[in-house]
Amino acid sequence: MREWNYDNDQWTKLPSHLKHLPLFTQHLDLTSRFVRYVWSVILKNWFYTMYIRLEVKGGDFNELYKTHKKLIIISNHASHLDATSIAASIPRRHWFDLYIAAAKDYFFSNMLFTFFSQHCLGAIPIDRKDRKGEAVNLIITLLKDLDRMWLIIFPEGTRSKDGKVHEFKRGISIFAEKTQTPILFTYIDGNDRLWPKGAIFAKPGKLTVHIGPIHPPTKNITEVYHNYLNWVKTINPSVVPEDLEMNSENTQSGIKLESDHEFESESGGDSDSN
Repeated sequence: MREWNYDNDQWTKLPSHLKHLPLFTQHLDLTSRFVRYVWSVILKNWFYTMYIRLEVKGGDFNELYKTHKKLIIISNHASHLDATSIAASIPRRHWFDLYIAAAKDYFFSNMLFTFFSQHCLGAIPIDRKDRKGEAVNLIITLLKDLDRMWLIIFPEGTRSKDGKVHEFKRGISIFAEKTQTPILFTYIDGNDRLWPKGAIFAKPGKLTVHIGPIHPPTKNITEVYHNYLNWVKTINPSVVPEDLEMNSENTQSGIKLESDHEFESESGGDSDSN
């Protein structure tokens, strides 16, 4: 693996055993700020306004930012639109605290994608073939050491081929339990219709990001998965796998989700996406 120049080591406080990782996080220099601003204008003011109509329902990211310095933001994953649509739904003034766990083999596959991932997404590369747990240790370190961090991650691990929400990988429960970071449920409606897996590019249309309840930290990934499905069923029951047998009362028993009128999927109070 090639060696990288970690000019942001001091900022991220990476321990020595992580410094060989190809880390691309936000660099707080003027160039990065300019690139990030231009990207935000393209993404928020053109792509998700004129080409795809993005709507946010169920909550207010500004209010969440006031009450939660750290969050693991999870969502269904069926399209290349997913990461950018969640980012576009979050006000741009919060973007320097926003990270995206991204597949290294795709988002860091060439110089163009690497530059985009580094300066526009604030992506943390996830090696899907990693057997040493280096990516897990890296994310845990960042969640513990940074004062503020919102991490977008897709717990299914790969894009869904049929649009259904499949079994979660256990990574998010490890991150949440070891760092005591709560988990914010979000659901993207219309992603598989506008840019399904295998398509070259997205079609124009409407996309909706639903903000849901906040799940307390836990190491039980099955509990998180079932509670997420129970919430998503109130929005789009068709995304629940047909062969999944789930007892809603048992899976939610004893688990208190942080949810009020601001964070329920069908309530008013749409988030400001600027």
